[in-house]
Amino acid sequence: MSTTEHAPNSDIIGRDNVDDIEAILSVSNVDVDEVEHIVKNNADTIFTWDYSLARPQLRKLYEKAKTGQWNATTDLPWDTEVELDEVVNKDQAAFAAGLSPNHYDGTVVEKWGDKEWLEFGIDQRRWTLSQFLHGEQGALLCTRHVEVFNRYIEEKMGGGFQVNAHLRMLLDDIIEDSRWDMTYLGMQVMVEGLALAAFGFMHQMTEEPLLKQLLRYVMSDEARHVAFGVMSLKEVYDGMSDAEMRDRQEFAFEAAVRMRDRFLSQEVWERHGVNPKDVVPLVLRDPTRDVFQQMLFSKIVPNCKKLGLLDRNDKWLRRRFEEMNVIQFEDWEDTGSEYIKFELENA
Repeated sequence: MSTTEHAPNSDIIGRDNVDDIEAILSVSNVDVDEVEHIVKNNADTIFTWDYSLARPQLRKLYEKAKTGQWNATTDLPWDTEVELDEVVNKDQAAFAAGLSPNHYDGTVVEKWGDKEWLEFGIDQRRWTLSQFLHGEQGALLCTRHVEVFNRYIEEKMGGGFQVNAHLRMLLDDIIEDSRWDMTYLGMQVMVEGLALAAFGFMHQMTEEPLLKQLLRYVMSDEARHVAFGVMSLKEVYDGMSDAEMRDRQEFAFEAAVRMRDRFLSQEVWERHGVNPKDVVPLVLRDPTRDVFQQMLFSKIVPNCKKLGLLDRNDKWLRRRFEEMNVIQFEDWEDTGSEYIKFELENA
């Protein structure tokens, strides 16, 4: 098998070591009051006059999308009272089950009591849902996802957080790339693939009924979006050269690292008077957090394998995912086959 030379980590993600905490935390929002962010879209616009929809898999996906419609205003019980204190307390108890009580010794967090942890947990929930919201605006495949997350954050949580700098950097890179398949790979396979896993994790963990139903509706759409990306790219990538696939492998690796970095929640720690440099290394060694971080890639890795990205060019992306400790998901079902399980009729 022919191979092609890959760029070093410093060129792809801006640092040599994937786990360089100093480099990760050096990326931050420079304008915390920004409400409008302009990115130049360099992609071509292509019209096609063939409306036959002849590809059977995509036709089936299209038909599922037509019958799986839902209305965020009328189908969700927005009059549900959300008891944030109770909900967050339960979630925190589940996450802390396997954590040593001395895990944060030597930091300011050591002195936190139940009140401080509860306030942090509420902001952590606000921050997480805010990043879901910002990611959905980046995708803009289903604008009601923007609507539904924004409404929940504003009406039930009292407001959200600005977009995380790592997420914004990734969205900028995706939009600025002129190659249509990079947009599909970045948005529909990587960003929405991780979102689908994150939604599923939160749906499983939370007992808050409105959020649980909201996430279930969104997941039904999100699975189709990811499946569309996988189906559309499969035949294209099968015919690409090693050099072309090298670029796609590096882009997938960059996206994976950026998305992992954003889940370190540095903005939440800062809001609560904690220097992220003091606690992020401890967060990375938190066994419950480690499982969560790995599970986020449970959709991405099998989809990358389906697209032939793992093993081209001397298995370069496989080795990167091994270093990130997420390769164990490679034989899970890819979303191109799995999306039907997420249909609302199968809830």
